[in-house]
Amino acid sequence: MKHVTISLIALAAVTSISAIAWAGEGPKGHSHDDSFSAGEPGDPKKPARIVQVTMGEMDQKMMFMPMKIDVKKGEQIKFVLRNNGELEHEFVLATTAENLKHAEAMKKNPDMEHDDPNAKRLAPKKTAEMVWKFSKPGEFEFACLIPGHRESGMTGTLTVK
Repeated sequence: MKHVTISLIALAAVTSISAIAWAGEGPKGHSHDDSFSAGEPGDPKKPARIVQVTMGEMDQKMMFMPMKIDVKKGEQIKFVLRNNGELEHEFVLATTAENLKHAEAMKKNPDMEHDDPNAKRLAPKKTAEMVWKFSKPGEFEFACLIPGHRESGMTGTLTVK
């Protein structure tokens, strides 16, 4: 009887761990979703318009340059991201509502690691690329969700027509 009880406990533990893994929870409560509000990950092998986005701090403010980007529905963009600042920054592409919700989660877990196709975190003086296909029209936002950065002005608008 004791062996059966231990086996059932072990089975329950394995099942729970498997369920958590299949649920897509990342480290520290960061959920991952296969659908994205602003479109879908692009295909790096296909042509894309290059849009350079610089992040940094200037005059006591944190910012993206440019702060506004316009794209056409169906267009694929290769974002070339550069952190010219002295601090770590990130580029997260979503709706404003999604970014605000995510920013709240990051306040609880400021060292949250991102491994999402719609987000890149960059150390100072580093670059990264992100290819994105804008399959949905609307107004979206790119923001740095590191606590305090969004509040210091690190947001931009992306319009898909």
